Amino acid sequence: MMMKIVGGAIENCVHVAGILAFFGIARDLGYETIFLGPATPIDKLLGAAVETKADIIAVSYRLTPSVAREIFKQIEEKISKYGLENRKFIFGGTPAVAEVAKEFKFFDRVFSTEGQREIIKYLKGTDEKQTFRIPAQTLTERIKENDPYPLIRHHFGLSSLEKTIKGIEKISESQTVDVISLAPDQNTQQFFFEPDKMDSALDGAGGVPVRSEEDFEKLYNATRRGNYPLMRVYSGTTHLIEMAELLQRSVKNAWAAIPLSWYNELDGRSDRKFLEAVKENMETIRWHAQRRIPVEINEPHQWGLRNAHDVIFVTMAYIAAYVAKKLGVKNYVAQYMFNTPAGLSPKMDLAKMMATKEMIESLVSDDFNVITEVRPGLMAFPADLDEAKGQLSFSISEAMFIKPQIVHVVAFTEADHAANADEVIESSKIARKVIEESLKGLPDIQKDKDIEERIKILKSEAKVLLDAMSRLSKSEEPFLDPQTYYSTLRLGYLDTPNFIGSKVAKGLVFTAIINGSCEVVNPKTGEIIREKERLESLRKIAKVPN
Repeated sequence: MMMKIVGGAIENCVHVAGILAFFGIARDLGYETIFLGPATPIDKLLGAAVETKADIIAVSYRLTPSVAREIFKQIEEKISKYGLENRKFIFGGTPAVAEVAKEFKFFDRVFSTEGQREIIKYLKGTDEKQTFRIPAQTLTERIKENDPYPLIRHHFGLSSLEKTIKGIEKISESQTVDVISLAPDQNTQQFFFEPDKMDSALDGAGGVPVRSEEDFEKLYNATRRGNYPLMRVYSGTTHLIEMAELLQRSVKNAWAAIPLSWYNELDGRSDRKFLEAVKENMETIRWHAQRRIPVEINEPHQWGLRNAHDVIFVTMAYIAAYVAKKLGVKNYVAQYMFNTPAGLSPKMDLAKMMATKEMIESLVSDDFNVITEVRPGLMAFPADLDEAKGQLSFSISEAMFIKPQIVHVVAFTEADHAANADEVIESSKIARKVIEESLKGLPDIQKDKDIEERIKILKSEAKVLLDAMSRLSKSEEPFLDPQTYYSTLRLGYLDTPNFIGSKVAKGLVFTAIINGSCEVVNPKTGEIIREKERLESLRKIAKVPN
């Protein structure tokens, strides 16, 4: 049976925009709504509630708080007269009037600064403020529970363990973040299992110093309040399976984030040799897959951060998803870092992400589900904090075009300092508002001719590179063979300008932003070099047969 809501702006209040917006949300959720208009007398409101047999009576008032208090007293006195003791009364208005409304116990729920997400939860009967209920504690269930809103994930880790614990408590109580992505310091990531190798002078560099399993447990326990956010931690750069086991025991790691070809001698994040690292990375992915733990392979954006051309981003994103599927991953988190490298135009950035998404989602099957996660680019943030807030808003509005299930918020302080708890909360609130507005409806950009053409080019070029890479291995599954990646680096198939001086890679390629896209260019003429020409040139130099 359809539930009914009756309501209006009461007495001398004529402001109705808020209650009409509320009624619109309620109708979308299947409620019947009866709007009584502005300046509705108390007796008219209560009489209509009786006549219509309304389940919920919505009261709106946006004027003077002291006047509101007298109005609420009159409602309270008349509820029993009209026989409405068992009906739900809710209030919506300005923060000042909302504080007055909270003094009256007959209001089942008071709304003021809350967004659509909280309103929907209330109307669906899943509002934690009404009946204590711990939100879903697995990634896939939490996504379902929050639909149509994507989960908000935020990175957090200060240079002090105690300050980080207190910060997590505050973030959890704010109920603005669904997933706290714990940021351990580099000593933790590289030497947790070899503490004698730690340099104490570097404690707290890049994140929170975690020195024991008990420390991890304390950090996780700090999330057991508010909206009980999930916690996830990066894989570490050595002893990956040992770290995975520890993270499952201590923080119930919501999903793993493991590179495919990074965190080794290639990028200096650990002392692991490249081939050994790729093998260990794959073994760790398989370990998580066997335990049905979702996996993110944080691979493509590592290339973008090093000024690799767009084709490599698309190619490595597809390969990462392909490897995950072949290693048995059931729920794969595909991360799309926008605005990377710096200088991409929004239109061409979206084309790159849409091409990537099309290729990744071609792998979807009954036993392989893809979860889309978006994030602003780290290098896009200016040091000016006001401008950075604008960048955060724009990046997320752009990313919403690819319909994410997770939004990884980057704090507006990124270019200046590591965000404290208040700044994490503020950044997340900015993101929430952008998300709410975006979900009202965005234009169909797939029909844009420039985007459509760029998608075709990127997918075609990626297939050329994929084919060339696969020919370098004698394995039936070349992308499961670590030697494939080593060979592509040694030959320069996978290359970036930032690899100059690398012991593993070439660093001979030149890239530049051309018409909003990152392309390989001839350093003398500035002309774009396509993959077929680039790879043929490299094969000739190395005397590799076609």
